[in-house]
Amino acid sequence: MASVCFYFQVHQPYRLRHYTVFDEDHRYFDEFKNKAICKKVANKCYLPANRVILDLIKKHEGKFKVAYSITGVLLEQLAEFSPEVMSTFDALARTGCVEFLAETYYHSLSFLYSRQEFIEQIQKHKETVEKLFGQTPRVFRNTELIYSNDLAKTIESMDQFDGIITEGADHILGDRSPNFLYRPPGCEKVKLLLKNYALSDDIAFRFSNQQWKEWPLMANKFSQWVNRINGNGNVVNLFMDYETFGEHQWADTGIFDFMRHLPDEIMNHPDNNFLTPSEAVARYDANEVVDIPGLISWADTERDLSAWLGNAMQSNALHEVYRMENQVKDSGDEKLLGDWRKLQTSDHFYYMCTKYFADGDVHKYFNPYDSPYDSYINFMNVMGNLRLRCSPLKTATTA
Repeated sequence: MASVCFYFQVHQPYRLRHYTVFDEDHRYFDEFKNKAICKKVANKCYLPANRVILDLIKKHEGKFKVAYSITGVLLEQLAEFSPEVMSTFDALARTGCVEFLAETYYHSLSFLYSRQEFIEQIQKHKETVEKLFGQTPRVFRNTELIYSNDLAKTIESMDQFDGIITEGADHILGDRSPNFLYRPPGCEKVKLLLKNYALSDDIAFRFSNQQWKEWPLMANKFSQWVNRINGNGNVVNLFMDYETFGEHQWADTGIFDFMRHLPDEIMNHPDNNFLTPSEAVARYDANEVVDIPGLISWADTERDLSAWLGNAMQSNALHEVYRMENQVKDSGDEKLLGDWRKLQTSDHFYYMCTKYFADGDVHKYFNPYDSPYDSYINFMNVMGNLRLRCSPLKTATTA
């Protein structure tokens, strides 16, 4: 049996406007740019991709299933700028074939700096999913699939989740396969679903690369690769950004046609099916314990945290954000709290990345600034203003 488990990450940050050291305005975010990008990605990816997924679910009468993790910051932007996308996600939720996962509401790195904030953001995201889609998430994914044994213990201690998804990194698996479920050490309940990064990246990154020896990638060819798992694994975890469809891989590459034909090709093999993450966790036993004492992620070739913590600028910016936690929360100012939390979104620190080696093109492509240093300066200018809003002197003077 080879069960295919599709999970799509759906995320867009609140991007900052140009902010100088002389600015006193508390409006930190570029509303025009955020609206324009949200509507652009909605039209290129979210709306056409959701229509394809909905058509496939109807065509296969419930046998085709997928899962989404939609960040809270994107849900807010969709509600404001592209409500028609929310309608299509609601339609998907009502099929009974789509699972919504839990994560940190603000797509943050809070696990690394504040366990209390980490848990509060998970709860906020979980409540939002329940309200919008009528589901109580049972599977958790951390920002950028960042994971360690310690994270698994924290999630298990919450007693709300049955599974966690993360990267099937070679250096932690060794000669083991990502196509089985695993158990974190010291955990009795939660199971791990590990990304099959080779097959996932064939779709997410290599699909339109005409220099790739497997180009063009057709659905029947990909299904043959999946079929090889039969007898050598239980589940093929295809985890990727949803923006793969139409944004990273444009429509004219054939990515939507590939997706339209893939379920037929997969299910032509009598032993194949599609499961949501929760269904996979319920159906399959954990193969063995996998020990991941150090932090991993799904980013770059290293599968580590260097995309967000690889230089002094990133480290300094992150420490400055979380150093203000008590002041922000003690203020009782909901607007201040919301701004502070939006500044935790991992993208702000990704823009400060100075890695320009094997992964350089990726970081430059996603960076809206002229340089990582411009990103850092802009972010710290915003932090300076946020700090003034928190200061006791400011509060006393205002009173």
